[in-house]
Amino acid sequence: MLKRLFDIVFSLVGFILILPFLIIICLIVIMESRGGIFYRQSRVGKNNMDFKILKIRTMYKDSDKKGLLTVGSRDARITKTGYFLRKYKIDELPQLINILMGQMSFVGPRPEVRKYVELYNAEQMKVLSVRPGLTDLASLIYYNESEYLSTFDDPEQNYIRVVMPHKIALNLEYIRKQNFWQDIRIIFKTLFKWVS
Repeated sequence: MLKRLFDIVFSLVGFILILPFLIIICLIVIMESRGGIFYRQSRVGKNNMDFKILKIRTMYKDSDKKGLLTVGSRDARITKTGYFLRKYKIDELPQLINILMGQMSFVGPRPEVRKYVELYNAEQMKVLSVRPGLTDLASLIYYNESEYLSTFDDPEQNYIRVVMPHKIALNLEYIRKQNFWQDIRIIFKTLFKWVS
């Protein structure tokens, strides 16, 4: 109950505070390349239910049809503004709306696409017992995930065999120990990552 109250209050306050900044970013995005301002992608949330996650569009139109993973800092599908937005995770800010709507929380396992959830075993499916989050322990460890994946000949297979199982293990550990103060610590660690 406390977690949900925190999510409602701070997502609403946060959205109001960043709205002027968000409007400027959105204007830059639509002036730079053709396509909408926001990117909506189907992700898997609590209780294995799909929802649409919101992001500021950082790629050229229809780029997601060429692959789900973003690999390296020079992915040709990403716009010039998109590189900046991704580097500082600014493209994730519209997810405050997902939090306000109850589809996400500030802290929880990052929501995955259905393609990869279909590969989960029974134990791994337990990560879907809680609301997905804007940040989590795995996000801190794999802060530069796309850079890391770019060092492999087959980034997707490395993601499936190495990165994804490790992220799930971290999230299962989070769920076992979950408490409000742990969430606060993760939020502050994430803020420090953003500004450092």
